[in-house]
Amino acid sequence: MLVAAAVCPCPPLLVPEVAAGAAPELDPVRAACADALGVLAAARPDRLVVVGPAEGGGPEVYPAGTRGSFRGFGVDMDVRLGEGEGDEIGGGGVAAPVGELPYGFAVGAWLLARTGWADAPVEGLGVGPSLTAERCAGLGRELAGRPGRLALLVLGDASACRTLKAPGYLDERAAPFDAAVARALDAADPAALQALDAELAGELKASGRAPWQVLAGAAEDAGLAGTLLYEDAPYGVGYLVAAWS
Repeated sequence: MLVAAAVCPCPPLLVPEVAAGAAPELDPVRAACADALGVLAAARPDRLVVVGPAEGGGPEVYPAGTRGSFRGFGVDMDVRLGEGEGDEIGGGGVAAPVGELPYGFAVGAWLLARTGWADAPVEGLGVGPSLTAERCAGLGRELAGRPGRLALLVLGDASACRTLKAPGYLDERAAPFDAAVARALDAADPAALQALDAELAGELKASGRAPWQVLAGAAEDAGLAGTLLYEDAPYGVGYLVAAWS
């Protein structure tokens, strides 16, 4: 049963050592993420599954203790997704554990470590842009249908096309897309997340689409309420933070 969810963006720039001189600009995002993780802790889950963008199509399993780093950004920093050995969360054709954490998951691991997460065992599930909305929602239903109290940390950015200098350049469809996601997250509306257009999300480089649709499946019968904690587009990329409980 899903008892709480936190939705956070996962750009490596959230890590101050990676952002360097630009670090203070994202302090409000970091604070909102910490608040969202506080909601997860307050829900007293039996396990936490981190759902984030997969570099391939996925789904990909990252057991507890999987390591990541930010060395690709010139920062000598290692992170770990929880501690020790975790049970596989897969099934239903989920791929075997793969390598080290992608950068998005490394950011998630950093967020958990920053807030001192010790409230439940942690594991990861990566989902990529090639997965359909139905497949993502099905994975969410599988997670929520397992015994115990489940919390989700859902990682992913909104569109990367909000300004001329954005990674995906300016696309006038980006702001309405992000606004629709923000409304769905604020209302804890699984159906609205499930209805997001995967093709449009791909064109707008919104890495959160598949993870949000896993959340949609997990939350279908949970009756959770939502709160949007942050909404902005620094550097032309939409960042959304929300908490469901």
